[in-house]
Amino acid sequence: MSQARRAIVTGGGSGIGRATALQLAAAGCDVGVTYRANAEGAERVVGEICDLGRSAAAVELDLERPDTAASAIDSLADALGGLDVLVNNAGVNRRAGLLEETVAGFDRTLDVNLVGPWACAQAAARHMIAGGGGHIVNVSSRGAFRGEPRHPAYGASKAGLNAFGQSMARALGPHNIAVATVAPGFTETEMAAEALAGEDGQRRRAESPLGRVATPEEIAAAVLYLASPEATMASGAVLDVNGASYLRT
Repeated sequence: MSQARRAIVTGGGSGIGRATALQLAAAGCDVGVTYRANAEGAERVVGEICDLGRSAAAVELDLERPDTAASAIDSLADALGGLDVLVNNAGVNRRAGLLEETVAGFDRTLDVNLVGPWACAQAAARHMIAGGGGHIVNVSSRGAFRGEPRHPAYGASKAGLNAFGQSMARALGPHNIAVATVAPGFTETEMAAEALAGEDGQRRRAESPLGRVATPEEIAAAVLYLASPEATMASGAVLDVNGASYLRT
């Protein structure tokens, strides 16, 4: 990844975001991370990146207010001296069934998981165009394909993110910007801890013939590949990383 020198990871203070930020840094990138409430985690990641010999910065960004995304991306791009990679990782997953969901709750999920990533990508693309190109990687979910009866807003937002990523790939390709998406299944993160506890966790692990769920580092490895110059021709792809727990045709 010698050409991908400066990267931004949204939601980079823990979980998949932290693992991705550290793998990007290990591959030679200076990395900026955004956080919403986990300032301590973001600052810890900044320290870990610096320990790897790379520059790092953290900026607060609440994607419930997508109109603030551009300023956060601009701030980090300025701190890094440009931008080669954006990883749209930040997201939210609220448990609210179809008949229990509210308009406000649905809107919040869409803002964080779809409108916010659009705003981040739009701002990042301007920097990438000025710099001659780049890579955008969106973090989606298998829930975009299989249906999420207990989390319909989440499933809808991730399906929208997949479609938007493909639209971006078509729109930004002439500017030498590749856009791809990773669609994980359950992953051992703090956000998934409750869902992976007890009998429910055993059942979810058994969904995969491997008998487990992914680690954040495994998802980050897929992101790292799609963010690399070698993956440019994968622009428009949606890569499933769910241990064959859900297969689509």
